[in-house]
Amino acid sequence: MTSRTAALAWKRASTRRAADIAAEIDARLRSLPAQDTPSVRAVRLTWSHTLRHAPGRFVLSVARTLRTRYGYRYLPYELIASHPGAYRLLSEARLEALARGLDSWSAVDTFARTLAGPAWRDGLITDSVVLKWARSPDRWWHRAALVSTVALNVRSKGGRGDVRQTLRVCLRLVDDHDDMVEKALSWVLRELVVHDPRAVEAFLRVHERRLGSRVRREVANKLRTGLKSPRPGSRR
Repeated sequence: MTSRTAALAWKRASTRRAADIAAEIDARLRSLPAQDTPSVRAVRLTWSHTLRHAPGRFVLSVARTLRTRYGYRYLPYELIASHPGAYRLLSEARLEALARGLDSWSAVDTFARTLAGPAWRDGLITDSVVLKWARSPDRWWHRAALVSTVALNVRSKGGRGDVRQTLRVCLRLVDDHDDMVEKALSWVLRELVVHDPRAVEAFLRVHERRLGSRVRREVANKLRTGLKSPRPGSRR
């Protein structure tokens, strides 16, 4: 059975609305004895399996309802990321709708690492979208732009190393000394060290006076020892 045939069969067999499924997922999550990551992931895996043949638009609708009506982030983002049909439908507008209300580092990082960064890496959104986020007046969109570069560079997540685009985003935010932004800037530069340490070293040197002390220290440590915060006397 092809994926298209399976999707049509699922649609004919199912009379349930996306809103009903979202409500059922919400009820299951609220009934959990503990709202820890393994427990929530188990629920997500169950529903990813149930919805594996559902049309992408249907899964997007379930995820959107979970995000907007019930306030969840991790589960709807993972639900989309694990469904190829839903994932391929991501766009600038859909991502920004799913991200609405970003207000913490955990919310930002879940969004950027699970959806935005991979969507950028895979060409579902353009470079200009991420650069737009970097120009936003909102601190959380600044962090989202930076963390989205991680998908370009982490090999275990399919990153192949994109020095040019990563440094373009970093340059946009080199003068932003908000704690959440500086921590993200340090993180993405350290991820880039694996691919092009000379480019990172040059970036530090050229922008030394503009970069925060945390960024200079942690990235220099990574370049020198391979560690963010090496113990005294440690060697790579």
